[in-house]
Amino acid sequence: MVEQSLRLDFIFGSLADPTRRDILRRIAKEEMSITEIAKPYKMTFAAISKHLKILEKAKLIAKKRQGKQQVVHLTPATINDAAEYLKEYEKIWNQRLDLLEKYLSTFPT
Repeated sequence: MVEQSLRLDFIFGSLADPTRRDILRRIAKEEMSITEIAKPYKMTFAAISKHLKILEKAKLIAKKRQGKQQVVHLTPATINDAAEYLKEYEKIWNQRLDLLEKYLSTFPT
């Protein structure tokens, strides 16, 4: 349980940054080299590398070597873990909203 909690902390902590979310959005479409990832951002290559390390530590991305370049790709299993966690809260809130709707329906309109 503690290990899962730490994993979720890493996942959601890494998703807190808009640059990292944008990187994920872009590499979800296709694998990209680190150079390709860095191109649209007005920050140093070292800053992009730091963002990638945080995403990699959270296991949201993985790198593989292709020739002289490292290619970055999304790891869907980790995204699924986060989605499953959020689904539990969705169930809770849906139940609460259903109860509220039922309660409100007892009042005349």
